[in-house]
Amino acid sequence: MPINARQLLVFGVIGALCAALGVMVARPGLGRAEVDALAARYGFATETLNPVPSGARTERTVAPGLHGIRGWISSVGAAAGLSDLRGQGHAGDLCLVDPRDDSVTLRPARASAADGYAPVRLTPDGLPHDHTMAPMGCVPVDVDVDGDIDHIVHYWGRSPVVHLNTGGVGAPTADGHRAVELINPMAVWHSGTFNVGDVDGDGHLDLLIGNYFPDGARVLDPEAHDETRMQMQNSMGLARNAGLNRLLLGKPTGRPDELPTYTDASTAFSRDAAASWTLATGLQDMTGDGLPEIYQANDFGPDQFMVNRSTPGNAKFEEVRGDRDWTTPKSTVLGRDSFKGMGVTFTYDGDAPLPTMVVSNITTPFALHESNFAFTPTGSPADLAGGELPFDERSEELGLARAGWCWDVRSGDFDNDGVDEIMQANGFLKGDTDRWPLLQELAMGNDDLVRHPAFWPNFRSGDDLSGHEPNRFWVRGPDGRYTDLAAATGIAAGDNTRAIAHGDVDGDNKLDAVVANQWEDSVLLRNTAAAGPAADLRLVRPAPAGADDAVTDVIGAQVRLHHPDHPQRTQLYPANGHAGVSAARVHLALPGGGATPATITWRDTAGLHEATADVRPGHGTILLNSDGTVEVR
Repeated sequence: MPINARQLLVFGVIGALCAALGVMVARPGLGRAEVDALAARYGFATETLNPVPSGARTERTVAPGLHGIRGWISSVGAAAGLSDLRGQGHAGDLCLVDPRDDSVTLRPARASAADGYAPVRLTPDGLPHDHTMAPMGCVPVDVDVDGDIDHIVHYWGRSPVVHLNTGGVGAPTADGHRAVELINPMAVWHSGTFNVGDVDGDGHLDLLIGNYFPDGARVLDPEAHDETRMQMQNSMGLARNAGLNRLLLGKPTGRPDELPTYTDASTAFSRDAAASWTLATGLQDMTGDGLPEIYQANDFGPDQFMVNRSTPGNAKFEEVRGDRDWTTPKSTVLGRDSFKGMGVTFTYDGDAPLPTMVVSNITTPFALHESNFAFTPTGSPADLAGGELPFDERSEELGLARAGWCWDVRSGDFDNDGVDEIMQANGFLKGDTDRWPLLQELAMGNDDLVRHPAFWPNFRSGDDLSGHEPNRFWVRGPDGRYTDLAAATGIAAGDNTRAIAHGDVDGDNKLDAVVANQWEDSVLLRNTAAAGPAADLRLVRPAPAGADDAVTDVIGAQVRLHHPDHPQRTQLYPANGHAGVSAARVHLALPGGGATPATITWRDTAGLHEATADVRPGHGTILLNSDGTVEVR
């Protein structure tokens, strides 16, 4: 058919618009000298955390119907959680999940530390446990509010297990924990991510569990020849047939070493939110009422942003979606996207009332070339409380759009200048044979077929899908745009990383990072930079089930630092993201040193409180009392 003048004009206008938009988003990169100058502010020493265990595997045994895609099924499980088990005043202890032997161990965060201890393995003794169950993460948290750290381990193949700390504060021992079922009777869940926070505002911690494969499916059972519940996603961009996400509202008994009672409030989620293929969640109060909103990052379907409308004992959420204008692709509109969400973090520009939300997706060139998200605020908390979504997606403009096959993403200030850097995990399946053409073909296939594993191409040992992509270390330059300095700072190893956890592991008042790798040694990135002063603070309240002087962390507490030149804002949600859990401390830069006033907001059983306190460089503790007063220790 011949093209007429009107069609030529339309094509010309479209081409001009595309070219104009390309110019609008294009940004020049930094020169070598500028990169070197930025990188000079940072330094890391890499220390191995877990050498190859005896009998190490490199893939999982799976159900017969999944055998052809066992490499895909074997792609997750590495996880890490930092804490202070020994009461040292810094995050010197680590719970590490190693898929090579499905071990969950408590160990010093620095294996070389002189005051360390032998790793202690957490096993669900006395509970159903076999080869069809694999740990996916470990969350350190004071479950029974008695003043010491317990651990929640979540799995594929069973519901989570709580390891109650019966040994108290100190180096862990093999007999110092008691395994308890989180729910009774045990269920077959596939929990890939797990978050903790006071969702309903009653002053008690609640549990947010992101599940993946359908409930009851025997994914890791090689004898499951008759499995009928197993399905892959029913769409590459609109899937809603996963295992159901759970919200459990907690109420401690007031007795140590005893699990709280939990009420299942999962019906507070919409059907779409509950049945999404969730890989990460983020909690953050953005309306100013002390209740955390929920960002849910989903594989194979739109993410959800849920405004919290809960009252004590009654969980309620309102899903809010972004609006699309004529220059915005549908896939970058929050709540309408089709990308593969696998991590989420929050970072504040100074003490701005709303954060930027950074979300990991697949961004591999010439493959499923999506982009990461950077949802930046364009309005106020009042807008959000009113049901509007005051955020625009600006990852391309900020330099964060392209990174690889991305997983956990985590913000933190590594040079103590008051501006967060962003670490991002990368890599999927490491091998020698590139299978991206086959995956690309699958992604373009019919959604009616993709749910059936038999129609998938083979992905197994030796195959490669973005298996050699380095992690990213994003640093914000003077123009506001981020540059990846992983290579320039010596941390661009080609590991397949799943989880990142931040915390000061050696007590030098600088953030370090634990990198949990899939089928490889995990590593500690110990911060060796010549950073300025900072406050590394534990925010606590009296522990109702502990001794008279026992305290417990106030998850969800917020701090606004009123530094005259470097104001900052942060909220304490250590388990935000995929499978990394940072230390339950807030880290605030104090350029110039000296005391700096801060406003602290928190919830407890008496309600919402706000108070001011002076913070100083070094490690410290701030006691948050139920009468609204604070004590700096």
